[in-house]
Amino acid sequence: MGAAKDMVVEDDAGSKKGNALDQEAVDRELAGYRAVAAQEGRCQEAIDGLLGLEKRGRVAEDVVSTRKACSVLLEILYEARDWKGLQEYVVLLSKRRSQLKQAVQVMVRQCMGYIADTPDQATRIELIKTLQALTEGKMYVEIERARLTRQLARMKEAEGDVQEAAEILQEVAVETFGAMAKTEKIAYILEQVRLCLDRKDFVRAQILSKKVSPRAFTVPEGAKKGENTGEIGIEGTAIEEPEEGTPSLEALKLQYYQLMIRFYQHERDHLEVCRCYRAVYDTPSIQEDPAKWQDVLKKVCWYVVLAPTDSHQVTLLETTAADKKLEELPAYAALLKKFSQKEVLWWKHVDTEYAAEVAAQEEVFGGDEGKQRQEDFRLRVIQHNLQVIAGYYSRISLTRLAQMLDLPADEAEKHLADMVTGAALPAKIDRPAGVVRFSGRKGPEEALDNWSRNIGKLLGLVEKTCQQIQKESMVHRVPIGAK
Repeated sequence: MGAAKDMVVEDDAGSKKGNALDQEAVDRELAGYRAVAAQEGRCQEAIDGLLGLEKRGRVAEDVVSTRKACSVLLEILYEARDWKGLQEYVVLLSKRRSQLKQAVQVMVRQCMGYIADTPDQATRIELIKTLQALTEGKMYVEIERARLTRQLARMKEAEGDVQEAAEILQEVAVETFGAMAKTEKIAYILEQVRLCLDRKDFVRAQILSKKVSPRAFTVPEGAKKGENTGEIGIEGTAIEEPEEGTPSLEALKLQYYQLMIRFYQHERDHLEVCRCYRAVYDTPSIQEDPAKWQDVLKKVCWYVVLAPTDSHQVTLLETTAADKKLEELPAYAALLKKFSQKEVLWWKHVDTEYAAEVAAQEEVFGGDEGKQRQEDFRLRVIQHNLQVIAGYYSRISLTRLAQMLDLPADEAEKHLADMVTGAALPAKIDRPAGVVRFSGRKGPEEALDNWSRNIGKLLGLVEKTCQQIQKESMVHRVPIGAK
């Protein structure tokens, strides 16, 4: 009993710590303060009374009463359109001694709801920065701080200052927020990536994009309810609802891959662009709309053809060519077939056949980068022809090679040399003789077998030589090593 009595603390108003206030009396008192504030010239009197009520609730650790008192006080200031007073009192209340976290969270959220009603841009920015300063370093309002920062970044972007908007948004690392919903977290990071791409900061955009794993957009089989939408946090803890207007997981997937397409197009990595379009193509909402999946599948075909030939490109080419829906796009099925078969392609015929399709694909072949991709298309045809020729010939003259490629001899030699130095084709050029020799590239196992055979032959020769020397020594009776 004595220990329990020692835990009871009284403040100046007589409230006891740990004892909840009478809610009916609190509600009547709040109604009275509202009525006083409605009278002309008595707003400050109501505010002073509410500060006293807030103190009694705070000292008594009564969360409900403290939240109500703070909420009514801010509501009175908002109805009076006293924006300066609103900022002053929200900071004052949050900094009071032993202020309850729940009360601070309620005040911040309530003030966030008032941002849209501010009279001008300057007042709006001032209120946002006040709330940002208030929430700094407080983990229990980290989500509110992130949302405030996002609002400020959007305002700066609307003013045309993309540079500052990107810098403002990068201050927040939402991937560390355990209570933020999965969809809102992904949307936030994608917004950071988009702003970096808009200001041409591709290095930082790549770093930020790696915070989002493509596996985050897939729902694993046997997943518990809520895991795919982010309703369940770490160790089963409930987390916050996403902000209103947050896109769905599928919409975020499409947004993510569109941003990655922008990045990889800048890097001229056609294989990765193809993979991104392939992921978009496999999305259910795209598959349901014939116009959408046909457009995306066309881009998949173009980029898999534009990608340099390697094992990954060949696999993706075969997978795309095996798609049954490609039967509805016969021109593109024929395009993939041309690059799958071991036949020489005449660039003039290919260019004429697909000129209309190239002109129709404005997103792929339009603009300054599109001109470069048209050059890449011609280059891929030449490289395909060189690989086909290397498969049929072990030795060929440069003149005949240039004739088969339909290129001048100097240009044919240049493309061949580029493929050899890029380790895409094993060949040797004898320029004085004007002859090219194609040789199969040896793998590590084959090289080791050849080395082993050569060592075996060398040891056999050494042993045979030793036997012959010993034989001659015995015939002529000359001891080995005698001087």
